[in-house]
Amino acid sequence: MNIAEYLFTAAPFPEPLNTQGGRMNDRAQFDDPHLESLLPRVAFTRRGFIASSLASGFALAAGPVVAQTAIITPADGLDVGAAQVPVSGGGNLPVYFASPKKAGKYATVIVIPEVFGMHEYQRDICRRLAKAGYYAITLDPFFRIGDLSKIADIKEVIGKANTLADEQMLSDLDALVAFVENQPKANTKKLGITGMCRGGRTVWMYTAHNNKIKAGVSWYGGLNPNPPAQPLTPIDVADKLNAPVLGLYGGADQGIPLDAVERLRAALFAFGKDQESMIHVYEGM
Repeated sequence: MNIAEYLFTAAPFPEPLNTQGGRMNDRAQFDDPHLESLLPRVAFTRRGFIASSLASGFALAAGPVVAQTAIITPADGLDVGAAQVPVSGGGNLPVYFASPKKAGKYATVIVIPEVFGMHEYQRDICRRLAKAGYYAITLDPFFRIGDLSKIADIKEVIGKANTLADEQMLSDLDALVAFVENQPKANTKKLGITGMCRGGRTVWMYTAHNNKIKAGVSWYGGLNPNPPAQPLTPIDVADKLNAPVLGLYGGADQGIPLDAVERLRAALFAFGKDQESMIHVYEGM
């Protein structure tokens, strides 16, 4: 099952497997616990890619490693493209989208990047979703700040990403949704959202903000505030969710402690949101 299928079904999420078919038992280790939440446990080749990315900058690491390990989804049979979406406060939001080439209206998935912004991995996810029969679109939330994927120091990346105010981020996504509503192949009556790490936090925040969202999947979305630009957390907006969200977290993730995950679970229960939303913790990961 792919992530797009999960957005609109209630089937159990599958047990995570590595590339050899067994349970994933390999993870990157970092001195800074915050960096542990950048990705869940993965097979060695990807661990090497992420570890080197954090050490030397995403773009610098991507060249030699991606050539050997990255999944590259071809665009054959797809319509793909890029656009600049005008947003409030000035400027144009860069977006990339993909859909099946065949005419039709397709359920739509917004793909929110992590702190590195829009890069080839996010575009590839869009193509994968399009291959599965969805209209998928990603964006660069940090376009006003610069290309964060080319910064070598991860602390600098996070520091810059933390300056993007939630108010601006939500407004930009509203503009993106308005853009998608005018796309002939996008069925926004079935509008989902998914994101990883910082993007996973955005999934929670935007699902609470916009009632047009019908489902969300948050991959290890952060639960800590980053004042002053991001003063609230997903726990603070749990009562405002407009749609069910699946939250995926790691039991051994030092960047997102289990007590914070349990507070989110408790908030969903307290406000009756646990009837549809779900938290899944992968033990030991």
